[in-house]
Amino acid sequence: MSACVPAHADSARTEHVHPPHSPPPRGPRRFRVAGADVSASIAVFLIALPLSLGIALATGAPLQAGLVAAAVGGIVAGRIGGCPLQVSGPAAGLTVVTADLIQQYGWRTTCAITVLAGLAQLGLGCLRVARSALAVSPAIVHGMLAGIGVTIAVAQLHIVLGGTPQSSVPDNLVALPAQLANLRPADLAVSALTLSLLSLWPRLPGRAGQLLGKLPAALIAVAGATAVAAVAGLRLPKVDLPSWSSHALATLPEGPVLGLVAAVLTTTLVCSVQSLLGAVAVDKLVAARPGLTGRVKRSDLDRELLGQGAANIVSGSLGGLPIAGVAVRSTANVAAGAVSRNSTMLHGGLVVIAALLLVPALELIPLASLAALVMAVGLKMISLNHIRTVTRHREVLVYAVTTAGVVFLGVLEGVALGIAVAVGVALHRLTRTRITHDETEGVHHVHVRGQLTFLAVPRLSRVLHQVPHGADAVVELDGSFMDHAAFETLQDWQKTHTAHGGAVDVTGRRPGTRISEPADTDNCRCRPWTPWRNHQCERPPTAPPTGAARPDSAGDTDAVTGASGRTDLAGRAAQADVAGPGRTEGTDGPGGGRELARGISAFQRNTAPLMRGELARLAREGQQPSQLFLTCADSRVVTSMITSSGPGDLFVVRNVGNLVPLPGEEGGDDSVAAAIEYAVEVLKVRSITVCGHSGCGAMQALLSAEPGGAQTPLRRWLRHGLPSLSRVPGGAGADGADGADGYTDAGPRLAGRPAADTAEQLSLVNVVQQLEHLRAHESVSRALRAGDLELHGMYFHVGEAQAYLLAEDDGGAVFRRVLETDVTV
Repeated sequence: MSACVPAHADSARTEHVHPPHSPPPRGPRRFRVAGADVSASIAVFLIALPLSLGIALATGAPLQAGLVAAAVGGIVAGRIGGCPLQVSGPAAGLTVVTADLIQQYGWRTTCAITVLAGLAQLGLGCLRVARSALAVSPAIVHGMLAGIGVTIAVAQLHIVLGGTPQSSVPDNLVALPAQLANLRPADLAVSALTLSLLSLWPRLPGRAGQLLGKLPAALIAVAGATAVAAVAGLRLPKVDLPSWSSHALATLPEGPVLGLVAAVLTTTLVCSVQSLLGAVAVDKLVAARPGLTGRVKRSDLDRELLGQGAANIVSGSLGGLPIAGVAVRSTANVAAGAVSRNSTMLHGGLVVIAALLLVPALELIPLASLAALVMAVGLKMISLNHIRTVTRHREVLVYAVTTAGVVFLGVLEGVALGIAVAVGVALHRLTRTRITHDETEGVHHVHVRGQLTFLAVPRLSRVLHQVPHGADAVVELDGSFMDHAAFETLQDWQKTHTAHGGAVDVTGRRPGTRISEPADTDNCRCRPWTPWRNHQCERPPTAPPTGAARPDSAGDTDAVTGASGRTDLAGRAAQADVAGPGRTEGTDGPGGGRELARGISAFQRNTAPLMRGELARLAREGQQPSQLFLTCADSRVVTSMITSSGPGDLFVVRNVGNLVPLPGEEGGDDSVAAAIEYAVEVLKVRSITVCGHSGCGAMQALLSAEPGGAQTPLRRWLRHGLPSLSRVPGGAGADGADGADGYTDAGPRLAGRPAADTAEQLSLVNVVQQLEHLRAHESVSRALRAGDLELHGMYFHVGEAQAYLLAEDDGGAVFRRVLETDVTV
């Protein structure tokens, strides 16, 4: 028997059913629905059912049209759309548009307009212009929704009072007094009950309120009002759902061509903008839900347009209302825990079932209850939060004009009017620049508020020439744009002013704003956290020494200039303060007092205004740091940067080698012990962190030290690191002491890789050893026993910009990397 054949093999069993080295073929894919999607679909269905009927009532369309739109929006838009968790259907934002179309062209032509609007949305989706729709000012969108909300509320108020609404807001307002005189108490009572339940249901107190509050308030309000009306035997106009066999479908549009085109454009605009803004809002809701971001993709807005277009084509063809993304239902879908588009599609299926099987129950609903529900939805569209937002951004005029235009003229006219006002406001802001001049303590300040364009050049030139020759001047630019004409005007004036012995400092809202020669601009290398010498933007080597007077072609002398190539008034004043007796101003080389003074000047100019309020609070309340951070004096270890902390967060102790001398040791250092005692006993810090780092000079000095030699201050200080040295394999331990925690030659290590060299291994061991020294201090030991203090070890690799935290595992102490995913909010 061949050795290649198994002894007990069956040829039928060993036959390959798929190619070797390939995965086995998968069986037919099964459709699975998560339980979260099922529960979310039920919650959305319970909200959509009464709202769909109410919106259909508000538009004057057949009530079945609302159910058709809800079903098609859930199934078609939910399956094709680019926002998986957005729920589409008949929207309150489309009520006014649809009502105008029905009144002007009739229901069947309105259905045809819906189909044409869907085709237009398909075209826009294919052209991939969805992002362009988001360029519309939020003030216009919020104003449009507010105007629609006002129109809905005023119209439905007549039904709430037992009457019939008119065709426009002015007509409804004119007819309101007569309606109030002839109100029907039964309709008003049912409407009041609906509004009361809608408002009070989410506010039920106690545990019962938490359980009952999961039921949609809209469903409870309509169901409660319906039940009361039925029990009381009230005679009210109720929902009338004719037989589906007589349901009106779309027909060829009839009417003037221009009017039909305008109607299609209006429907397309409102449907598209509302759906796209809703998709963006749903993305924000998804991002706020932990664990959902990775499972649900961000919205594909072009695909969302395609889905909305397909849904409108189907809805219009089947005699349904226009469709758009609905904020209320989408929010409920996300809040109910939906994880995929299946919840939206299931909700559409439930609407179909209800439309076929629940007709007798639906026909018990009073129209006044549905009108009250829709009126409440309309009032919510007038958001006080939106009004505060547009007021803060100085766009309340755009908001007000758009709202008034929608209310009194129509949706398309109101939006067009809002866009015109928004463009006018933008042009006004671009051309409106405030330029002022004042003098404080001999320094002339020129303040520029707004954008500097060629239109502001005459005023800018006039104000700049008010500054006397030879005076110190500061030009403050408070704007984000400066065109070429304004730049040249400011630069030419600066050259002329400095040539006459004056000094100019140009500042802006952003650090680094300056007016300078092109050569100096090329030499500037200002970047966050760049080395200090580069961050100061030094002049080319061929330039004369900073602060030295040099003759120009006219025989005059230049003023003292900053290293950036511009006249630096603050830097010159600070330099005079730090020059000191017997020292010539401006003779400091790189790294001297000049750099320090200029750094302080930059802080006072750029950072101090932002921090002044917080520092003033800390000055009043005193320091209350949360932890003591003990690290090396190495200039590359920036504690605030690597811990993302600010003023008042850390109590920092720095010394060569981040050493903690044992208490009472001969030659010990009381300064470190005093800082530890003060932090633990007085400041009540909750943790102490000992931080070592790569490339530590103290550790390298310990490794290279030879026995004997002169006892310099540095050698006497480094003797506190000898216990750490003794724990490194091959380390000298004449004066050291073995650790008491069981770490042997293996010692602490970095997770994922071995130590790069002996110096790095010593740095890791030193962190562990200094933590042991900390426990020997009485104040630390007492706080540890009481459970009021924690000790942490940390290692920072400078070259990698990577932090490691000390942890324990079965193999001993290990420093593990700290990643972004390690901390969740």
